[in-house]
Amino acid sequence: MDSSPRGRMLAAYEGRHADRVPVAPEFWYYIPAQILDIPMYELELEVPHWQALQQTFRHYGCEGWGIVAPDVPQMRAATTRVTQLDPGQFEQRTELRIAGNTLVWRRRLDSIEPSWIVERPVKDFDRDWPSYEVLAFAPLETLDWTPVQMALDAVGDDYLLEVFAGFPFIDFLGESREGGLERVILDLVDREPEMLALQARYIEYLSTKIEAAFLNTTARSIFIASGWSSLSLLSPRVWRKWEKPVLAAAVAAAHACGGLIHHHFHGRCHGVLPELADLGLDCICPFERPPGGDVTDLSEVRATLGDRTAFNGNVHTVNTLLTGSPDDVRREVEEVLAAFEGSPRLIVGTGDQVAAGTPDENIFAMIEAVRRAAI
Repeated sequence: MDSSPRGRMLAAYEGRHADRVPVAPEFWYYIPAQILDIPMYELELEVPHWQALQQTFRHYGCEGWGIVAPDVPQMRAATTRVTQLDPGQFEQRTELRIAGNTLVWRRRLDSIEPSWIVERPVKDFDRDWPSYEVLAFAPLETLDWTPVQMALDAVGDDYLLEVFAGFPFIDFLGESREGGLERVILDLVDREPEMLALQARYIEYLSTKIEAAFLNTTARSIFIASGWSSLSLLSPRVWRKWEKPVLAAAVAAAHACGGLIHHHFHGRCHGVLPELADLGLDCICPFERPPGGDVTDLSEVRATLGDRTAFNGNVHTVNTLLTGSPDDVRREVEEVLAAFEGSPRLIVGTGDQVAAGTPDENIFAMIEAVRRAAI
């Protein structure tokens, strides 16, 4: 029976009982920066994310997950300059000359907050996309998987480190598109035939990239992220047309390799929850409570999911962990445990990342409440 943090997470993904229920608060940026006692910009620029998470999970003695990605060799030709704007705030500017065009990215780095994008490379789609496409569809044989395997070896059983494979389609476009989600939605309408062809190409590329991840590393699971792929921002109809086919293909590719797949689905989810469950994803998170999400009846979620996918969530990071009491935390943990009693496909997690300034006593209350219930 699995008794390591990584093993407990994998057991939940696979529908097997471990020695106890895994508890995996989403520590992403804020808490690792606090544990390492460094400014946020230093965390992002100088510390491998997987390494910061490893120290954080060890500190709290809990389960967890994180991601790591292969290097894209074409980016090695880019020039990057970091300029200080104000005390504690910097701008990182990256330029890349590729396919006869110059692409420019800019992001702001801060001492307290995670970085945010202020300029994306694809301003004029007809001019810039052909150049960006060289990166987006980099030949798989050129990807460098060495840093991925190095991270997997270093993490070992400390937590479940997954390979970041990509996004649903709208996030894939929006990652590079100046104007973000609003501009992408217009592109989908104004350029529908072109976007459908691009979606088909992306599905094929993502599927083969997932195969490459399992072929070139010892990873057990891949990760599909999301930022805008949420019913908080998209209608169910838009999600079904542009996102669902990508997820279905990713699941098929991972399972064909004997691997597992985890999808991060922010915000509101009820409008497509049965379809998400039907896709065969091995884990879905974070099942947010209001106001960020729409999960108010955990028994309904349990009935919808059955034992088809692992549930990872849904302790509220603000109302409960940040501003509540340890008793409030224990109460929400007990609600999750009661709703999924007897299910092997349960990970008690948080509704998005744990906020800066969250009291340690609340984090430990969450972890200990799960541990006591599992004894």
